[in-house]
Amino acid sequence: MLKVWIDAGHGGKDPGAVANGIQEKDIALKVSLGIKERLEETYEDVQVLLSRSTDVFLELRDRTAKANAAGADVLVSIHCNAGGGKGGFESFRYTSASQNSIKLQETLHKAIMSKLGGIDRGQKSKNLHMVRESRMPAVLTENLFVDVVADADCLKQASVIKTIIEGHVLGIAAYLGLTSKLMEVQPVKPRDINIVSKWAETAWRDMSERGYFDGQRPGSPITREEVAVLLSRIL
Repeated sequence: MLKVWIDAGHGGKDPGAVANGIQEKDIALKVSLGIKERLEETYEDVQVLLSRSTDVFLELRDRTAKANAAGADVLVSIHCNAGGGKGGFESFRYTSASQNSIKLQETLHKAIMSKLGGIDRGQKSKNLHMVRESRMPAVLTENLFVDVVADADCLKQASVIKTIIEGHVLGIAAYLGLTSKLMEVQPVKPRDINIVSKWAETAWRDMSERGYFDGQRPGSPITREEVAVLLSRIL
C-alpha cells in the first residue's frame, strides 16, 4: 500500500492569501479532499493521508513531522498564489531536491498543466519548509492567484476546482505507477452475418438443403415475416 501525504496549506486562524472573496485555505482544503477521494476511488493499493481535513490551524513543523512519521511515499502541499501579476500555475521543490523530488515535480507539473492550461509560471525551487523538511519526494503547488481577477473567477467555479484535482491525481498516479481500478472495456467486434457459427454448421446445412432456409445470411436476425415463411415451408 503506497502512502500519499496531501497537505492543505494554511487553515484555521491562518487564511493564507485573501482577495476577491477567496481565502487560500478554503481552496487548498477543497482540492486536498478531492485528491484523496479521487485517488482512492480510482486506483489500487494507495492510501491518502491529510495534514488536515477540516478548517484547523497546524504549525509547519507538525505537518512535516506527521508526514515523516507516517512513512509517506510522496508529499504534495496544496496552495494558491498572490502578487503574481498575470497569474497562472507554478510548482516548487527544495533548492537541493533529490532526483525523485525533481521527477515528482516534473510529472505533477506537466499533468496539472495538461488539464488546467493557462499561464505556466514554471517549475521552480525554493527553500520552503514543506519541501525541505519532508523525508520523501515533496512538491508544493501554487494553483492560480486569488488576487488576479481572472484566476479568482476560475477558482470560484466547481469545474475548475475539479480540473485542478484531476491534474494532481493524474500526476501522482503517473509518478507512483498506480494501477487503475477501472477495467479497460474491450470493443466488441461486429459479427459477419454471412458466416455460420461452428456450433450451428450441421443444422444450418441440413435445413438449407431441405429448403427451409435459402442458405444465405446465417447470422442475420430473423423477422416475423421470415418466421411466417419458415413455418409455411415446414407445414
